[in-house]
Amino acid sequence: MNLKKLIRDVPDFPKQGVIFKDITPLLKNTKGFKSAINNMARKYSAKGGSACGGKDKKIDSIVSMESRGFIFGAALALKLGCGFVPIRKKGKLPYKTIQEEYQLEYGTDVLEIHEDAICKDDNILIVDDVLATGGTAKAVCSLIEKLGGKVAGLCFLIELSFLNPYEKLKGHEIFSLIKY
Repeated sequence: MNLKKLIRDVPDFPKQGVIFKDITPLLKNTKGFKSAINNMARKYSAKGGSACGGKDKKIDSIVSMESRGFIFGAALALKLGCGFVPIRKKGKLPYKTIQEEYQLEYGTDVLEIHEDAICKDDNILIVDDVLATGGTAKAVCSLIEKLGGKVAGLCFLIELSFLNPYEKLKGHEIFSLIKY
């Protein structure tokens, strides 16, 4: 299935000159959404379909960032049979957290994770909807490593290759279903 056909371009959103990749048509399309999750799962499922596997390493949990990342991360965690851990913007999680500040195009933001969300040496798969500059993903990698986890890989529905996200994510395995 050609998933690119289910991604809508919205010009000048959220600001002039940006072409936003809108995933809502894909999410609405049952076959498209199922295809996206199944293709992501295929990359990380163990041969023979063992629960919570990975082709060459066990995945203990999937970590996703709010808000669209939750859609793909939670569905993929169910498909792989592993845990799901949300990462949220500052002040949104109810328990004790650790945080990571990261650069945006104009300014900074802060992400948080519960301090007990990841155990030492857990293999973590990061899942999100879009990989753009890599700044958010880099901050998430840092949070996982601060808690003693290991980043097993990063998985995205869409990658905006022209923004050179690999520069910030050197040394990490990256998989994207759709590349622009």
